Amino acid sequence: MLHHISLGVRDLAVAGAFYDALLEALGYRRVFEDETAIGYGLVDDNDLLCLKLRDDATAPGAGFHLAFAAPSRNAVDAFHRAAQHAGGRDNGAPGLRPDYGAQYYAAFVIDPDGHRLEAVINAAG
Repeated sequence: MLHHISLGVRDLAVAGAFYDALLEALGYRRVFEDETAIGYGLVDDNDLLCLKLRDDATAPGAGFHLAFAAPSRNAVDAFHRAAQHAGGRDNGAPGLRPDYGAQYYAAFVIDPDGHRLEAVINAAG
């Protein structure tokens, strides 16, 4: 359904360092960058997530979060650890979320700009 998504950030260097660590844990990398943006994905010049430098950037309010598909439970754990080490805040430790499904394993963090993020695998892996 979605082709890509962009998030406004107030400090591109800080946000870039955070997302470099966070998304590496899930198998993604920088696919482009310039003075005002950093793109992440799998293929050069084809971003799935783009950070856009904006002086007045604010995270969406309650009810919004961005969930990344993880390839394994270990990747969810690594996502959570990477976020903690790169300046993010814990918003839910890695673990099963039986309210969402018997195999729904996820972790939740908040990035330096206040965006609410999740990594999830909905399988036994």
